[in-house]
Amino acid sequence: MSDTNKTKKTTTDSASGERKKPTLLVGIDLGTSRTALAANNGFRICISTCVGKPKDAVSEKLFGKRLLFGDDALNNRMAVELIQPLGDGVIDTSPEVKEANIAAVQALLRHLLSQASNKEDEVIYGVIGMPARASVSNKRLLVEAMRGIFEAVMIVSEPFSVAYGLDILTDALVLDIGAGTMDLCRMHGSLPTEEDQETIDKAGNYVDRTLYDLIKKRYPEAQFTINMIKSIKERYGYVSDKEERIEVQFTVDGRPRMFDITKELKEACLSIVPDLTEATYKLIGSFDPEFQRRLRANVVVGGGGSQMAGLAAIIEKSLDELGGGAVRIIDEPVYAGANGALKVAIEMPELFWEHLKD
Repeated sequence: MSDTNKTKKTTTDSASGERKKPTLLVGIDLGTSRTALAANNGFRICISTCVGKPKDAVSEKLFGKRLLFGDDALNNRMAVELIQPLGDGVIDTSPEVKEANIAAVQALLRHLLSQASNKEDEVIYGVIGMPARASVSNKRLLVEAMRGIFEAVMIVSEPFSVAYGLDILTDALVLDIGAGTMDLCRMHGSLPTEEDQETIDKAGNYVDRTLYDLIKKRYPEAQFTINMIKSIKERYGYVSDKEERIEVQFTVDGRPRMFDITKELKEACLSIVPDLTEATYKLIGSFDPEFQRRLRANVVVGGGGSQMAGLAAIIEKSLDELGGGAVRIIDEPVYAGANGALKVAIEMPELFWEHLKD
């Protein structure tokens, strides 16, 4: 595997071969909930995918800046207009929010890149991960939004970038469970085609909404927000048969009380498993029959949703219907996509890049 912390690249003039400005290479996992960036100078960062605009003169004075990013925006959302620009892993293009969302993505990436490097003479090449089955128009919109930010870009599917970063290049099925989408990709020793990939629009956010509704139905008097529910899921989420009771604190008319949410949490987490299982069956069942066994024996799961306790076991059990298999959870789900995208940036030849001009 390449040493991504030390590799450096420079651009060259194609006619003269003369060295131009040094180039910063970055891999970006642009997610609905979180965005991770890894650069070839060793810098890494992961923040919430949101931007906050101060609501008025008072909030502008309070913050002393025009925009807030990531958790800074979330933690001050009472005083800002909170923009969460991605829906189901792509820029939300609803007419009333499209322009604001594009501007928010641009501002967020400029913010991250300013932390990765402050060298004025550096040009930046970026590989950006998107859902496996993102439409051509989704990809083109993102590329166009990157003009003036990157010298060149490359768009790759998120599960492919995870696989590439881990050197899983063949005989594997990669599942990437994010907030907006679950993405699956068959790896068979060459670049995956559209037929090798699947995207499911039920993922972490769907679990959050389901859990919110289940708790509200059982405890209508409890006071909580979707952000609180998301934190609970990330801390306690499970699909196993464990008997541990899960109690959390909410308020009732401002007074704290403990609530047992064990049943509701498991039901919500399990809500995405049938769709994941169906997509897994589809990609394995439609593959060359001589190689299906190899895919089943090497199922790799990443993304934030991979951290639900018992997930590997329940996916592995579902493979019994196909003859059995083996499932493992990757070690570093937060940065796996960004690390892989960076490795793609370092190793892919120039012809794969789309060069941008203002």
